[in-house]
Amino acid sequence: MKNIKIKVPATIANLVCGFDILGMAINEPYDKMEVKLLKTSDIIIHHTDDFGLPVEASKNVAGIVLMKIQEHLNIKNGFELTIHKHIKPGSGLGSSAASAAGAAFAANALLGNILTKEEVVHFAMFGEELASGVRHADNIAPCIYGGITLVKSSDPIDIISLNAPALFVAAVHPQVEVKTSDARQILKKNIQLKDAITQWGNIAGLIAGIEKNDLSLIGRSLNDVIVEPVRSILIPEFETIKRKSLELGALGGGISGSGPSIFMLAEKKETAQKLAHMMKSVYDQIDIDSFVYVSDVNKTGISIEEQNF
Repeated sequence: MKNIKIKVPATIANLVCGFDILGMAINEPYDKMEVKLLKTSDIIIHHTDDFGLPVEASKNVAGIVLMKIQEHLNIKNGFELTIHKHIKPGSGLGSSAASAAGAAFAANALLGNILTKEEVVHFAMFGEELASGVRHADNIAPCIYGGITLVKSSDPIDIISLNAPALFVAAVHPQVEVKTSDARQILKKNIQLKDAITQWGNIAGLIAGIEKNDLSLIGRSLNDVIVEPVRSILIPEFETIKRKSLELGALGGGISGSGPSIFMLAEKKETAQKLAHMMKSVYDQIDIDSFVYVSDVNKTGISIEEQNF
């Protein structure tokens, strides 16, 4: 029986100003997945965590991806999937994207790599649609490609890999719930032209800074005048953490995906460690449990740990 074991990275979507178009893969936290190719058409899902995620394929972000691949390729084989989830659902660190992208990646490998990377992204996006109601690829793309990615277009899919600088990330996940669907609904439907111009400048500056490895330009461009002002009200102590992070030497940062996680970028690991300590202490002081992560950029995306073909 063909089977594969993979390691799937967490991701940080938007990178502050790049709503739905920018994303970055990080090394901590990550999920592990084991996928077997079955002779029957069944899709069997197992979870080893206590998050209470559904195991019915049509209601599971990984399951729906496998169903779409079956349907599109008209194959009779099914899949048995075991997910060891360490990226907590609802964290804003790409938990649903990890499951969806991992399922698409593994299925493609088991079927002989008959899909292009763009097609793997296409099928993984069905999982994001199930999770949030929107087919977006800002988490999916870096999870599959690694590093920092620009989603130039979702239809047709056009993904551009950027030259990720050697940066470190400090992230905190306060144990409060912010649903992606809710975080999208509160966004403004119309924006002022002056805000759009400011945002376009920040996105362009951020991409230029990444490509030129200009840390100062990256820092100056990590500013969001459209989404963050609205979403940040859902996250306790967001402004405090952002202010203290800059005081401690962070290049900048903001909300990871739709939240509630907050991330900050730093040039040195020692700075990122100080940021993580500060982040946790802020939430400890107001009796909110939190998890903190210090990581570098994952430049490879999903990796194969073992395969038996």
